[in-house]
Amino acid sequence: MNETAVGIDVSKGKSTIAIQQPCGVIVRRPFDVHHNRHELQALADQILGIQGDVKVIMEYTGHYYEPIAHFLKNAGIFTSVINPKLIKDYDNNSLRHVKTDKADAMKIARYGIDKWRLLREYCPMDEKREQLRALNRQFSFYNKQKTAIRNNLISILDQTFPGVNNLFNSPVRKDGHQKWVDFAASFWHADCVRQCSLEAFRERYAKWCSKNGYDCRKGKSEEIYNFTQDLVPTLPKDSTTKYLVTTTVKAMTMASVTLESIRDHMNELASTLPEYPVVMDMAGVGPSLGPQLIAEIGDISKFTRRSEITAFAGVDPGENQSGTHDQKSVHASKAGSPYLRSTLFNIMSVLIKTHPDDPVYRFIEKKRAEGKPFYVCMTAGANKFLRIYYGKVKSYLETQQSQGGELEKE
Repeated sequence: MNETAVGIDVSKGKSTIAIQQPCGVIVRRPFDVHHNRHELQALADQILGIQGDVKVIMEYTGHYYEPIAHFLKNAGIFTSVINPKLIKDYDNNSLRHVKTDKADAMKIARYGIDKWRLLREYCPMDEKREQLRALNRQFSFYNKQKTAIRNNLISILDQTFPGVNNLFNSPVRKDGHQKWVDFAASFWHADCVRQCSLEAFRERYAKWCSKNGYDCRKGKSEEIYNFTQDLVPTLPKDSTTKYLVTTTVKAMTMASVTLESIRDHMNELASTLPEYPVVMDMAGVGPSLGPQLIAEIGDISKFTRRSEITAFAGVDPGENQSGTHDQKSVHASKAGSPYLRSTLFNIMSVLIKTHPDDPVYRFIEKKRAEGKPFYVCMTAGANKFLRIYYGKVKSYLETQQSQGGELEKE
């Protein structure tokens, strides 16, 4: 049967198409297609009109590939979406370095011909998982923004009320508010405290706690008052300084409120997915990290082996052996999702802090006892965690599916 590979180099709003057959036969030279319904339908009709076995190959390129991949998939065309690193590492068979959309489309088509039998058909994620992943990307974005604003706020307060962020250790509330931030909004300068008497500040602090819903611990007002006596602010207590602090506090609170709202929405959406109870039962996973983990891994059925999920995360150990040389410790590939690796790192950090009776934690401790570097231990733990995740989730889903089938028969 005649084999035809359609290589697509995807970019924002348009794609470059190259159509080839084995032995370097060019069916059609590269041409551009815009991502609108009219031109995509014309492309689908052209591909469907090709005689023989036809496969479309393209790279993962952010979200840009999704419109054309979905359209061709729905048109009944075999579509395969490949990790860009595989295409990049594919042999150009040339000493010249050529980087154009046309050359890339031709290269992708050649890759499709050479790897014909290994190509896996693209299966888009369901809407809930797609939404969950989009929420997680927004969560990551706002988390970075919050960290930047927090550092900026502390930098400003070091000039008006040095050390105020260390006066309270209360965690962030569900509504996104944090005690030291709210305190800085009202007491934005050290002179706001020390220019009044201890008795007056004690009464004012008690009213502030009551108004904002915080506990007023006995002796805390005296501790704060005494703390401010030796401070040396560098900015004056005036309207400009107050504006500087309060506007940054508002930005910090807004970012925190948004982050907590996204966190709650993610947990609510993730709870509707079948693997949610299994994932949440794993050590180190909670209502924040659990949905993030599910969002980045996606549907477990797309992995056929445990090694595939560790490669997808980029925590699989490499190999370096040649002749008598056999390197024992090789860096992880880091070729997969950075968002998933970040989530796994946070889960490993929770395990180290909480010391649970868990095989992953014991494995990390074993590596640490062997004198392995910290990041080696964390990566090895993440690798083991993913393998356990794969086994538990896949087994649970298969059991649920078999039980559902039996109920339908009854």
